[in-house]
Amino acid sequence: MIALKNVSKSYHRKRVLTDISLQVDPGEFVCITGLSGTGKSTLIHLLAGVEEASSGRIEVDGVDLRAVPPIAMRLFRQRVGVVFQDYKLLSHYTVRENIGYPLEVCGAPQAAIVKRVGELLTELKLTRKADALPRELSGGEQARTAIARALAHEPMILFADEPTGNLDPEQSEKILKLFLGINKKGTTVVLATHDAALVDVLQTRVITLDDGKIVRDSRGSYREHKGQTHQILEEQPEKRPKTAAGARRKVRITAIGS
Repeated sequence: MIALKNVSKSYHRKRVLTDISLQVDPGEFVCITGLSGTGKSTLIHLLAGVEEASSGRIEVDGVDLRAVPPIAMRLFRQRVGVVFQDYKLLSHYTVRENIGYPLEVCGAPQAAIVKRVGELLTELKLTRKADALPRELSGGEQARTAIARALAHEPMILFADEPTGNLDPEQSEKILKLFLGINKKGTTVVLATHDAALVDVLQTRVITLDDGKIVRDSRGSYREHKGQTHQILEEQPEKRPKTAAGARRKVRITAIGS
């Protein structure tokens, strides 16, 4: 569980987020929405531990992240996957190398890297592009590569910042199905998007920001549907996913620090 308690964030005296309090439970699929400039990306970065709050508390399973030793914080970040808005693929690395990069940084054995990268290339339908550079990929292929890289170390929580922002509706639907499948397998997913239609399709928990403040936190569509319900709704799990052992996954910061 990740909890923000009265969190605010400023950059050079400019307030971006104000008094944010929310909780993300294991197994949830959460959409953070709002217009551009309302603080969605900043909120994703705070939840992922990429940035620190200016004030307030950020807790993981009840532990204040400010009290966590740096080495434990690095290990925590290794259990979190992030898909950035511009994907941040390494331009001189192939698809295969981009996906394996987080595992290399963690010092994983080469055999384990090869095995895991092969699994992800197959799962995200990137095998034919394994040796291509990012500039040789379509927008959808770049998005899938970024998602594969974020999943390489099997994170418990996946954060995605506007992952479909530069994609056409057909590609957006494919990426959305990927996130639904990831969540169904037990990974907590927090997705930031300004696309109201995308949020309507998911019919999940929606946190809406306006001027750096939470103005809505509820379950359901972002706006009233017009016409037929999207077919992808049939693929959404009815319950929060569980692990094979039957218990919802948790990020245990105490274990990480041991």
